[in-house]
Amino acid sequence: MWSYQAPLRDMQFVLEHWLEAPEAWRRSPAFEALDLPLALQVLEQAARFSQDVLAPLNASGDRQGCQWADGQVSTPQGFAEAYRAYVEGGWPALACAEALGGQGLPQLLDAALQEMLYASNHAWAMYTGIAHGAYLCLKTHGAPWLQERYLPEIISGASLPTMCLTEPQAGSDVGLLRCRAEPQADGSYRLSGSKLFISGGEHDLTDNILHLVLARLPGAPEGSRGISLFLVPKRLQQGQGNGVRCDGIEHKMGIKGSATCSLVFEAAQGWLVGEAHRGLAAMFVMMNSARLHVGLQGLGHVEAAWQNARDYAGERQQMRAPLRPAGVAAQAADPIRYHPAMRRVLLELRATSEGLRAIGYWAAHLLDQAEHHPEPQVRRQADQLAQLLTPIIKAFFTEQGFRQASNALQVFGGYGYVAEFAIEQTLRDSRIAMIYEGSNEIQANDLLLRKVLGDGGQGFALLLEQLRDEAGHGAQVPECVGFARSLADLAEALQALVAQVQQWALEDAEYPYRAAGDFLALCGLSLLALAWARAARVSHSLPEGDPLRGAKLETAGFFFSYLLPQVEQRMTAVRGARAALAFI
Repeated sequence: MWSYQAPLRDMQFVLEHWLEAPEAWRRSPAFEALDLPLALQVLEQAARFSQDVLAPLNASGDRQGCQWADGQVSTPQGFAEAYRAYVEGGWPALACAEALGGQGLPQLLDAALQEMLYASNHAWAMYTGIAHGAYLCLKTHGAPWLQERYLPEIISGASLPTMCLTEPQAGSDVGLLRCRAEPQADGSYRLSGSKLFISGGEHDLTDNILHLVLARLPGAPEGSRGISLFLVPKRLQQGQGNGVRCDGIEHKMGIKGSATCSLVFEAAQGWLVGEAHRGLAAMFVMMNSARLHVGLQGLGHVEAAWQNARDYAGERQQMRAPLRPAGVAAQAADPIRYHPAMRRVLLELRATSEGLRAIGYWAAHLLDQAEHHPEPQVRRQADQLAQLLTPIIKAFFTEQGFRQASNALQVFGGYGYVAEFAIEQTLRDSRIAMIYEGSNEIQANDLLLRKVLGDGGQGFALLLEQLRDEAGHGAQVPECVGFARSLADLAEALQALVAQVQQWALEDAEYPYRAAGDFLALCGLSLLALAWARAARVSHSLPEGDPLRGAKLETAGFFFSYLLPQVEQRMTAVRGARAALAFI
């Protein structure tokens, strides 16, 4: 009782009209051979894989879960076969450099692929989700011989990587970790210690697993400044086992088809990635990629929840609605989608899903521009904006994934609470994304203290410029004048608020930590306002009879009437955070 169809029409709208990505590709030597028809072919193939291969395994994988015995992990039935199909389709290589054996396609297309994977089967996609970040980490910081040896395995999909940070005593505070690395005469290291909550730490999808492990060298400084990063393969070059053992798997609330492992390293051989004592700098290359991907998990959950709630609301009949669409005859009971309470929920689901898609794809497009745009100034600004958006996308998108899954469950009524209707699985699966890859509270602190206050508001000024620029364009379109005025007013209010926050932070060092959560939510809502103001404007380039044109205007109107008022609530909360919190 659960289905998924990739929203290819809306994906095309975002690529072609919202982002005008084909124009950007033509201006970039890296992507000049890519056009919209080719991009859409890639997305159509990704949709087939997600819908036909992964989606049917979603519920069965949740029921079966992973099995652990004697250090070995078996994934749910069909997962290994799906991974082989994924590799045969060339999907691991999609956004990797052609010079290294990849396809050299934009991260924008990879973001669309990731949305589809997570929407169709979050647990399965946990095994592949870290691969691109590991590729970037090794490509940026790995020694040449290490790149030559292991990058082809990641790009081809022959091996899957993991990210090994967490220890029993060291979660968000990685400076407390105790895993040790002893240098050897041959230039390698021997790692000893324990890690837990390692997604895909052991499985049966690939023969080898490449662990990227944070550990301390002898005499390393205390805290996070004394951490180094190492690559530790499950199997060494001749195929013999390394000193890595899976000590068990977690039994979880959701994503049960994903093996969440405890790993023990017993003098396991590994090699330094990057500089000694600068492991976090190397690891953050991977973590920033992972945080964008986790945000796309939230988008995937909202989209899946929206589709299934929409379909159910069109079939389920209860009571007579107070008002019906024109031309619909009265009957004893109406589909619940006609009832105002359900229309309100369904419109919020649609507005959130399509709005998040525009912003999430924009962030990926900015990463492409930051790496490949021919003009240095554009590259710098794109990187600044992408860095600013990353914590917002990770936290706001995942919060919406859980919130909107809960809203969708309400559409199903009592049926939503039972396993036969798999919206309850979507709700369970979505909750973890608010915790891992840096909890949402940490993302909020990162946004306000480092990305806004830390650079004197330069990156935030670029975002305000985007809001003002869109407001100026929207004011030229009669149907969008109201949206443009709201967006312009929002930009001015945000600028004034940030100036106040900067002053209050000087007066009270704890204040920004108290305000951070509401500030991030405010930024998320502001990004949705940008998404819908631009969507309404660019929808006018669609033909008069295209139903998407009317739907975009309709949904934009809903957003500005029903959801944008939440901005004032969040602004009030940011100001109210000047009051100190009591100690409990």
